[in-house]
Amino acid sequence: MPYNILLVDDDRYFRNEFKEYFSDYNVVEAEDGRKAIQILNKINIIDLVILDIKMPGLQGTKVLSEIKKINSKLYTIILTGFSSEDRAIEALQAHADDYLIKPVNFIKLKATIDNLMIDLKYQENIDADSNKEKIEKVKLYVEKNYTKVFNLNDIAEIIFLSPKYLSKIFKQQTGIGFNKYRINVKIKYAEELLTTTDYHIDQIAYKLGYKKSESFIKVFKNYSNMTPTEYRNQIRKNNE
Repeated sequence: MPYNILLVDDDRYFRNEFKEYFSDYNVVEAEDGRKAIQILNKINIIDLVILDIKMPGLQGTKVLSEIKKINSKLYTIILTGFSSEDRAIEALQAHADDYLIKPVNFIKLKATIDNLMIDLKYQENIDADSNKEKIEKVKLYVEKNYTKVFNLNDIAEIIFLSPKYLSKIFKQQTGIGFNKYRINVKIKYAEELLTTTDYHIDQIAYKLGYKKSESFIKVFKNYSNMTPTEYRNQIRKNNE
């Protein structure tokens, strides 16, 4: 499976040229730093960020700092003009993995990217084409993002598979459907909150991504044959 690059640059023509040259990679575009941060704050499988250090709005050095707060292990390459080379070197020393001067030499950039991705593959020691690995990533995303609203189509888009195929291999690998797995994760955290906190049912429903507590109560009851309140009361009774 090809690696995933987030290209952050306000030059639309450069982004188009980049995507054409690096067609072997999955390229996600962001025209400015704020958009890049929004993308990275959502569930994603970005392996590398290529970031222009000089853009309107949020400056590249600030964006780089925010990226590292989101994921300190995410590979980054800084792009800079001659006039900003000193700033790029500072960014490299502090956060980035490498930098290149614009206008970009695509052959050199490709060599830089390929070397980083080889290192990434070595560090992770995974087979990127393995269905098992893909499903493990999906499970990890569900675990980390159980408070967010998403569905199978959202995940399928992120890992570049069709929803139908993802649904098939997910059930093959886990023994249950994706939706049931996602609900099981939510219920597990719901039970933890009901057991360890005094949060109101409405608060727990909100924390789990439900817009209405009625929906949460219905799902919980279908899963455990009792309402959240009944479950909490039962746990407290057993602990007395």
